[in-house]
This record gives sequence, C-alpha cells and structure tokens, in this order.
Amino acid sequence: MKRLLNKDFSPLKNCGETWEISAIESDCSVVSNGFLAGNTLAEVLEIYMGDLVGEGVFDAFGLEFPLLIKFIDAKEDLSVQVHPDDDLANRLHQANGKTEMWYVIDAEKDAKLNIGFNRAVSRPMLEEHIQKGNLEEILNFVAVQPDDAAFIPAGKVHAIGKGILLAEIQQTSDLTYRLYDYNRRDEKGNFRELHLKQACEAIHYEDGNNGLLRRPCKKNATDRLVENPYFVCNRIVFDQQVEKIYEGIDSFIIYICLEGGINIECEAGTETLVKGECLLIPACIDSVLIVPCAESKVLEVYVP
Repeated sequence: MKRLLNKDFSPLKNCGETWEISAIESDCSVVSNGFLAGNTLAEVLEIYMGDLVGEGVFDAFGLEFPLLIKFIDAKEDLSVQVHPDDDLANRLHQANGKTEMWYVIDAEKDAKLNIGFNRAVSRPMLEEHIQKGNLEEILNFVAVQPDDAAFIPAGKVHAIGKGILLAEIQQTSDLTYRLYDYNRRDEKGNFRELHLKQACEAIHYEDGNNGLLRRPCKKNATDRLVENPYFVCNRIVFDQQVEKIYEGIDSFIIYICLEGGINIECEAGTETLVKGECLLIPACIDSVLIVPCAESKVLEVYVP
C-alpha cells in the first residue's frame, strides 16, 4: 500500500485494505476538494441523484451507490470465501449480493489466486472435503502476474494468496461467507469463525469458468476486460491524450490510476489523478479530455 500506491495509513501500523470509493454507511467516502469538499458520497447522491449516478442507475438503486472500489494488499493468504447472489442476500439479509472482479497490480514470484474448484464439485462432495479437512485438494489455484484480471461472480469460491496487490471492483455489499482459513488460530488460540452452512448454500456449483483474464495491454486503446449486469471495466494504457465521449452511457464513470498520472479536463475544470488514486465523474458530464503525464494505465468503470 505504501511503497507502490503511496498510501499514508498512519497511525495504523499496517494496512491490508483501503476502500477508495464507498457509500457504505459506516465507511463512506468524503469529497476531497471543490465546493462540496467535506460532504460524503451519500450526501452528494441525496442532493444530485440522477445527475451524479445517471437516471437509469438512480431508478434502479435509488440512494444506494451501486459500486465499491478497493485496493487489497495480501501479506498472507486470505481466507477462502464466497459471496451470496442477490436472491440469497435479499432473502437472508435484505441486502445486495456481491459480484466482483480483481485486477492484479503487483504479485510476488509464485503468488496465486484461488478461483473456483479444480474439478466438478457437488454440495455433498464439498461437505465431505470440509469434514475431512482436505478442502484445499479441490480448490483451483492459479499463478498470477501483474495485469492479470479475474471475474468473480457471486457464488464462486475464491481467495487472494499472499504477495498480491490488487484493485477490486464490486457490488456495494459487505456480505462474506468464510469457508476455510487454513486452520489458523488467533493469539488466543481460537480458530476464526466460519460460515459453512451459508457458504454451501451460496455456492454456484455448476460454474466452471475458473480462469484468468490475461491479455497483453493495448497501447492507446480502450480494452474491455469485464462486462456484466453490475459493472463494466475497461483498461486504458496510453501516452497520448484521448477524448472520452460518454454518449449512450447513463452512469457515473470511475477512473482508477494504476501507473503514471493523468489530467482529466472538462467544462467544470481540471483534476489530476496519480497512481493509487480514484476519481468519480458525475453522469451529467458528457465528455472529458484525458491527458497522460507520461505513459499511464487506468481502469475505467461504470454501470451498464
């Protein structure tokens, strides 16, 4: 977080996760500058509604901002988990499900992600492996490198391995069912809480798409990485200015800067974005000019 993304997380000793754009009530983003500085994202949404998020997005989600943007820095293997889909989350928690994606910013040698299972698995088979304590035998671990991406729909078992720094784009939800934690104990000797019954119910056992999205970066082009009902994510690697016209996109736009730095110019003014920063462009802005300060890499995210 500190070395590559320039995050100042003092007075914390360590920081494994930052919420960059969030409207979850307990951790809501705050506007950093301009005449709305100091207002939370939720407050701005309440005032500007469709002008901020798009009329269609506002009709669908109301005063709930639909996406959550994070950076995650895994020093150790993170727990194996699964998230409920909308139907299950609404039935059990009156909340949204959680479909997400990862974009690998940096990875140590031999770092791995868990994406789904390595074979066809049924619920009885899964429960048998859990009971015998050999769940890792059926998990699909994939070696990763920078610029890999992974799509993790709700219902897919997954985990981030140690030595990986990534950006996460997800539905606004904080629902997680923990399936396995490598039998680790805390300082008091206790195992971490698991949610086996909910996890086994949430898993989509028929989902066999467990690979990475690995494509060479296209220079000075917009490369579509992920498109699903909840969000679109494009990658842009460029050293030339580009005009982005948002015709046909009834949504806010989020830019996540992963390399270099950019100036984003529009009628309202100019904002500078550097590595490790995120910027939200309101839906009422129809076009911008993006000028890279050097060769730069950004993710472009919006609601379809």
